[in-house]
Formats: sequence, structure tokens, C-alpha cells
Amino acid sequence: MSATPPDDTRKLTPATAQQTEERFEQLESKVLYQDRTVDELNTVVTRQQDQIDLLVIETKRLRELIESGAQGVVEAGDEPPPPHY
Repeated sequence: MSATPPDDTRKLTPATAQQTEERFEQLESKVLYQDRTVDELNTVVTRQQDQIDLLVIETKRLRELIESGAQGVVEAGDEPPPPHY
């Protein structure tokens, strides 16, 4: 079984400090990009939901229109052929 070195043996050198700083900057950049992407996607989803809501209303209106006018619909067999026949 190997012993782990005590924490005081790991020193932060200028090279490791620079690497750590670069990693933090990369992580910050990724987080900013992800935040912007989430905001953009939220805008798209909100717009799509608005469109869906309008389509649901329009579908309901068209369904009611069809149901209310269903008695006046002419069957294709009862309709005379168009003049070009």
C-alpha cells in the first residue's frame, strides 16, 4: 500500500499557476458560450410556443368552421364535371 504525500509537498509553481489560470479562462469562456446558447435557445423555444399557440387557435377555429358548414358540403359525385371535360 502506498502512502499519499501530505498536501504541503505539492507546491504551486509559476508554471502550474499559469496552467491553472489558462484552464480557468477556458472554463469561463465555455460557460459564457453556454449561457449565450441557452439564452438563444430559450428565445427560439418561446417563439415556437407562441406559434404553436396560434396554430392551436387557428385549428380550433377551422374545425368549428368545418363543423358548422358541414351540411353545405357537396359530395364529389354530386358535383357536375368541370367545363374542360
